[in-house]
Amino acid sequence: MGPRIYKYIAHPNQHRLETYLEHGGYQALRKALSMPREELVAWVNEANIRGRGGAGFPLGRKWGTIPKGATTIYLACNADESEPGTCKDREILENDPHQLIEAMAIYAYAVGIRQAYIYIRGEFRLAAERLEAAIREAREHGFLGRNILGREDFSLDIWVHRGAGAYICGEETALIESLGGKRGQPRLRPPYYPTVMGLLNRPTPVNNVETIVNLVHLVNLGVEAYKSVGTSTSPGTKLYPVSGHVKRPGVYEAPFSVTLRQLIYDYAGGIRNGNRLKAVIPGGASVRWLTEKDLDVVMDFDSVRAAGSDLGSAGIMVMDETVCAVDAALNLVHFFAHESCGKCTPCREGTRWMEQILWRIQHGEGRPGDIELLEDVASNIGGKSFCLLGDSSVVPVQSSIALFRDEYERHIAEKRCPVAQEFPLSSPEPPH
Repeated sequence: MGPRIYKYIAHPNQHRLETYLEHGGYQALRKALSMPREELVAWVNEANIRGRGGAGFPLGRKWGTIPKGATTIYLACNADESEPGTCKDREILENDPHQLIEAMAIYAYAVGIRQAYIYIRGEFRLAAERLEAAIREAREHGFLGRNILGREDFSLDIWVHRGAGAYICGEETALIESLGGKRGQPRLRPPYYPTVMGLLNRPTPVNNVETIVNLVHLVNLGVEAYKSVGTSTSPGTKLYPVSGHVKRPGVYEAPFSVTLRQLIYDYAGGIRNGNRLKAVIPGGASVRWLTEKDLDVVMDFDSVRAAGSDLGSAGIMVMDETVCAVDAALNLVHFFAHESCGKCTPCREGTRWMEQILWRIQHGEGRPGDIELLEDVASNIGGKSFCLLGDSSVVPVQSSIALFRDEYERHIAEKRCPVAQEFPLSSPEPPH
């Protein structure tokens, strides 16, 4: 099966409307506008398009939580792709922005939305520029604005809102706060469920880029063809960014039925330098680590969860035997500590404590009882934070201790990193 979402991603001019139209662009929108809204919603429910941002929540069910009779509904596209190891949406934003615009128009028609926002990570300068240019092209050619493609009952405007590089704004309620001009911090749920009380206290469904663009392919293919690949509970294809110690890192589109082993060894070429696999983070920094015994897991939402982890954003980070588990955990916890918004005490203080303990263990200053102390601090963050950032921050600690406790013990006992002793870094060549 060839790619769907990434079919034309490498074409040098795919970001331009002329090229997008040559490749069949906006045909899905024309087809959608010829359908009754109720039929389009039924297709989405039958196809079971699941959210590709992390939770895997079905798109149709999200639409079903919007209050009946709501007169003003906003759409917020989450393009704040900030999860470590994840770079799939950025490719669409930079190289195929009209695909997102067309999909957002289909989304808006189905739900009854007249105003939509793309909340994009501040560092994505090229992506923001190309999105703005694509939106202008779409307006000029009648794909956005008033009476789209002659439908007097359908108008839509899309606006690009650039964030300031805060990881917390990938959380949907913090995104809505930032979009409304407030500090990017999560809201309390309930009552602030976005589809009930979102931007300006109006219903505001939030979905990420990959989730939304699937609407183009559902409409073009039809329900049965869309569901012909993937698994029974996760139909369709998925974008899998594979990074770390593999021969061919990159973003690969594959059916949800693909296994972790296939992604690492067939798509990404296997482990670099003939080394042995040590651990894999299958869904971005927020999910539990897996090892070689888990490689045959099917990479859909339910199968990865059954294996003790989560698919998350599907950002697959591969670690070979030269990686120190303590150092890897320290690196990830440092990220979460830096990105904590500070709203709640467990996350604000606890992430810093974990970082300090990990730092001293890694640098030969570990003390007896530090492992137990780490576990205790983690247990007082997970499930006790205001949002999922706190829960995510403890995952690297808990995973690395569960899988590689012996490394922690050797760090403390030997006052050095045992992995660095076995696999010392090669000395750089002197400058010429």
